Amino acid sequence: MTTGRSPSSPSASPGQGTSAQDPAPRRWLLRPSSLQLRLTLLYAALLALMLASVYGAALVLMRSSLITGLDEGMRNTYSQFSELVAQLALDSPTTEQERDKEGVLPRARTLFPNDAIQIEKLPFVDHDRLLTRLSDAQKPAQQRQELQVVRSQLTKYRYPVTVNRASPLELSDAELLDLIESPTGRIFIARQIREPYSDKTVPYRILVTLAEVQYAPRPLASLRDGDVTVDFMPPPVLSIIYVGRSVAGIEDTLGRLQRVFAIVMLFGALLAGTLAYVLAGRALRPLQEVRQAAERIGGQTLTERVPEPQTGDEVQALARSLNAMLGRLEASFEAQRRFTSDASHELRTPVTAISGHASYLLRRTNPGGQERESLNIIRSESERLTNLITSLLQLARSDSGALTLNPAPIFSRLFLDDVSRELAPLATGGSELRVSGPDIPFEGDPDRLRQVIINLVGNALKAGAKTVTLESSSQEEGREVRLSVRDDGPGIPAEHLSRLFDRFYRVEDSRSRDQGGAGLGLSIAHSIVDAHGGRIWLESEVGRGTVAHVQLLVGDVPVLDEDDVP
Repeated sequence: MTTGRSPSSPSASPGQGTSAQDPAPRRWLLRPSSLQLRLTLLYAALLALMLASVYGAALVLMRSSLITGLDEGMRNTYSQFSELVAQLALDSPTTEQERDKEGVLPRARTLFPNDAIQIEKLPFVDHDRLLTRLSDAQKPAQQRQELQVVRSQLTKYRYPVTVNRASPLELSDAELLDLIESPTGRIFIARQIREPYSDKTVPYRILVTLAEVQYAPRPLASLRDGDVTVDFMPPPVLSIIYVGRSVAGIEDTLGRLQRVFAIVMLFGALLAGTLAYVLAGRALRPLQEVRQAAERIGGQTLTERVPEPQTGDEVQALARSLNAMLGRLEASFEAQRRFTSDASHELRTPVTAISGHASYLLRRTNPGGQERESLNIIRSESERLTNLITSLLQLARSDSGALTLNPAPIFSRLFLDDVSRELAPLATGGSELRVSGPDIPFEGDPDRLRQVIINLVGNALKAGAKTVTLESSSQEEGREVRLSVRDDGPGIPAEHLSRLFDRFYRVEDSRSRDQGGAGLGLSIAHSIVDAHGGRIWLESEVGRGTVAHVQLLVGDVPVLDEDDVP
């Protein structure tokens, strides 16, 4: 086609303002990219991070405090139990059942009901020599061999006191080595312990102490030296004492606190997010008002200004800068429109004179063949220039908002039939015009819309289309009507689609000029459709043809009876 056509979302030409082709107004407050939402998410995330840090620190400190209290209790139990060991008579030849009958072990269990206690003797181990041998061991196998000697004694002289006999406490090689090498002779380990009178397994924290323990309850013999009697006590024996307490209560308490903290943090973050959203919305409301006002301003409403909120901040400065820019744009557009209008008016008189004199010479003189051809060219180009001046004047009026409309009820099918009959003489050389679609009543300026459809059909015929179909259809559940011009012409390359509504833009410049096109037809059609509050766009495929769509609001069409329809 000789004149340009636009894609489905064409941009408005300069000076035409925002057209109805623009997408529907965005829900600004709900967009993920809105500043209000980003500020809300930022504040909520910062508060959640702060609460998580506080709650995490509180949990760590509480766990540390509870564990410290638990450890202190186990050390007290160790001190009390180490003094009670001698009364247990673990070295006596009596069996454990016999000691139980005497009430020794039951008394120990009564004294330490919440503790898991076990003692192991190392009667044939010297701590210092053992350290020396372990430090001299060059290979891990030698260390394991030394530890195996120690472990054999532990297994033989193991006395569970308040621990389930079926599941005694044992140290791994690494733990046993840490205990032997510990400067304090103490380590802490964690175990899952089966309770003595049930099959329930409970997590325990266990204090393991390596120390010398006195097992004899009384002197083995007495020696008399003159008037002095000396009681002979056997030496203390190196032993390992296990004192453990359940941490199930601590874990349960910390778990409940974690759940409480999580709920508080969630509700705190939600409350903070809600308050931040509301406060950010109030803070950004002046900016939103400025944005909404700026969106309403177009080429035809440059006299409007955005409101300047009296906030004394960057928003007020931005509004002031926008108003200053709008003032400069208004002056520039006004100068452009004035130049176009004045130039068109000034050119009309000499062009009319040139055309009139050329016609006069053709009628009143008898020019030769060459002179007649030159006069015809002068008259033809004068007419072309007259049409161009008329188009420029119409665009200037559209830019200045002076394009007036005379709305009236229109029936789409009858309207397209009328245009088809008017353009039938142009469909020469085997071209055909067709009309299809239902008859839909809508409101518009018949003369202006006729100009639009004639321009679209004329472009299709100039492009060489053999069949041009004018269609009408209903859109958006009857709220809009669409008038389409479909042709089977050569189509438009994709690289031209983005500029087809620009003024003076032509796809094939030389052919357009020969056929009278100036590249203003679609710009004028765009301004007319835009003045109707509609949108115009084209869809094209090379080799398949082009479809031009004009979509308009139905408007306030009165309810008509069948007798009112012509």
